[in-house]
Amino acid sequence: MQATGTLSVRVYTSQAQIPLEGATVVVTEPGEEGKWKLLSLQSTNSSGMIQAVQIDTPMPGESTSPDGLPGGGAPCTLCDVWAEQPGYAMLQMENVQIFPGVETVQNMELIPLPQGLCSLQQRDVRDIPAQAL
Repeated sequence: MQATGTLSVRVYTSQAQIPLEGATVVVTEPGEEGKWKLLSLQSTNSSGMIQAVQIDTPMPGESTSPDGLPGGGAPCTLCDVWAEQPGYAMLQMENVQIFPGVETVQNMELIPLPQGLCSLQQRDVRDIPAQAL
């Protein structure tokens, strides 16, 4: 039996947190044989948000290890989130933790690129370490 958690993503620019409308947001999780499973592909609204994504998670009683490793009785599901908007460096967040019955909010700040650079030429990858439970 599976439980579900929710992922909300907010994309913005600058420390003033100006929402980016129309940014592409991709949510994936590791699949079988080293392939990725696409969970969501959306564009942000005028508030820089996507519609919340429901993600299957382990049942709370099935957690046997707090280390967050997949297949090790982890208390959460790990997924990756990418955000891209022309004129901004693409941002990839790895190992976002989704817990059963909890809404995870992932804020993503995109940095403007110098004129003439493509977002795919420059990207920022951030790995989120497992939480000490």
